[in-house]
Amino acid sequence: MRSAQAAGTRWLGVGLASVLAVVTLGLAVTGRLGLYINPDSTWFAVGMAVVVLVGAAASFALPLGAESEHGHDHGDGDVHGHRSDHAAAELVEVSSATPRRARGPVGVARGPAGEPRGPVEARGPHHLGPLALTATVVGGIAASGIVVLTLVLPPASLSAEFAMSRDVGATPLFGGADAVTLAATGDTASFGVGDWATVFATATNPDAFDGDPVVLTGFVTPGDADFDLTRLVITHCVIDAQPASVPVVAPGAVPPDGQWVTVTGTVRATSDGRLEIDAATVEQIPEPEDPYEY
Repeated sequence: MRSAQAAGTRWLGVGLASVLAVVTLGLAVTGRLGLYINPDSTWFAVGMAVVVLVGAAASFALPLGAESEHGHDHGDGDVHGHRSDHAAAELVEVSSATPRRARGPVGVARGPAGEPRGPVEARGPHHLGPLALTATVVGGIAASGIVVLTLVLPPASLSAEFAMSRDVGATPLFGGADAVTLAATGDTASFGVGDWATVFATATNPDAFDGDPVVLTGFVTPGDADFDLTRLVITHCVIDAQPASVPVVAPGAVPPDGQWVTVTGTVRATSDGRLEIDAATVEQIPEPEDPYEY
């Protein structure tokens, strides 16, 4: 039983960490790590994965279950400490007026009245109660299942449904004032959906951008115009992914929701002071290898 518990502890620690490290390195080698984190953080993720694997290899030098014995076996130093305690106790007994028989022999545990209760036993390892043991087993199985699925399931990007579920009705600002300043100077060749979404949400002089050419790629989501062109923008990893959208007026039939498209057109200022994209062409394309903006 104790060996099984020690093996489970080792698996939930070193084992799961090693599996995640291997998955991370595999994704980095195949160029798919960008589906989960910002490419600028790849070096950090790969470095930490290597450190984990080195630590996992070093852990095999420890006997199975050694981590649970920490603090219970202190070697000779502990024995000497007990001997010092006994010597001190004997000195107290010699100087005390109370008869020795009222206190019992040195080194023996006593009750409130001084009667012996047997020798003091070394404290053994803590044992989990039924509720704690059940929670540990259930949590361990869940964590193991999630980690094993990362080995079985192919890497996949976040879906259009996910993007729409994160839409809170307010456009997140990507780049802020810097994006607006660049757009005002006409330096928009590198702008993506996230940059233009910031400009559309914060521009105080929409006419300044009227006529700017755009070529943007994203997927179709419902919007106030014919459709919204949407892209997920990642700062660090997919956990902080936020949707950025710009309204598009299409020249023909609107593609279905979730379909990836490349829109070529111009930015137009509407009569009510809003900005939208007047599309010349809307080309349906497969999902790109790098589906996010950063």
